[in-house]
Amino acid sequence: MLALVFPGQGSQSVGMLAELALEFSQVEQTFAEASAVLGYDLWQVIQNGPDSELQLTTITQPAMLSAGVAVWRVWQAAGGPTPMVMAGHSLGEYSALVCAGALPFAQAVQLVRQRGEYMQQAVPVGVGAMAAVLGLERAAVERICADAAGSQQTVAVANYNAPLQSVIAGHADAVARASAAAQASGAKRVIALPVSAPFHCALMRPAAERLAPAIVATSLSEPGIQVINNVDVEAATEPDAIRDALVRQIYSPVRWVETVQAMAARGVTHMVECGPGKVLAGLTKRIHSELDSLSVQDPPGLRQALAELS
Repeated sequence: MLALVFPGQGSQSVGMLAELALEFSQVEQTFAEASAVLGYDLWQVIQNGPDSELQLTTITQPAMLSAGVAVWRVWQAAGGPTPMVMAGHSLGEYSALVCAGALPFAQAVQLVRQRGEYMQQAVPVGVGAMAAVLGLERAAVERICADAAGSQQTVAVANYNAPLQSVIAGHADAVARASAAAQASGAKRVIALPVSAPFHCALMRPAAERLAPAIVATSLSEPGIQVINNVDVEAATEPDAIRDALVRQIYSPVRWVETVQAMAARGVTHMVECGPGKVLAGLTKRIHSELDSLSVQDPPGLRQALAELS
């Protein structure tokens, strides 16, 4: 049984998918469709940078959405088998919904551009922060966040990425307090993340409220392939339920550990990451070591995945 998963913000890099584009016209065609919506040449930015421009969340989000959809189209063109289930990490959920036939690509491009813009504007630069906590179990990280938050500030788990890897987000001072407490509690490492806003925490509620009308107005249909969402770890089928989950996802934690476990419980044996980087493939090995985890971002990766699944 096969699952396809789509990475989110953080996996982008200048030059991504260049090798795949040399062999498959679907890559540049996908980015051309996105560029027509955005009003600028997205492929040019991705291939030539500068990196500082690609890291802007209003550009990163359409770039990563398009990358996931491009790899899916290549997968189909190369005769890759249809998965039984899909999922995406944070922004990657939009890629999954497009590829599952629930969300038109052009509308998704416009949505994620707005999503990036509203998330950036929700918290002034420097007010919020995020940090990765490695080596502590989730319950310990949750307790540390609760103690560090105080009455006036927020810090909470934003991503449950692996059994011993969580990401915390909130007010910068509270994140600093939680980071120090995590180190004192025996965390192997606490890494401040180079992000421009504290994603997936209560500080993002204003962004969710601003994006909600656009999500409500979007043409959604029932997915042709199950998509397990981040916020409930459920495969919603009704368009209104999908819309509701996308709104709540903005300020709720990404439950990636449970998502992978839910796929395994459905009988998934192979998971293919569609898009740049190998972040999700690496997390999968730490969550469920028996799952065969593959990555498709270049021709060798595509050939290996097709060979293993043939």
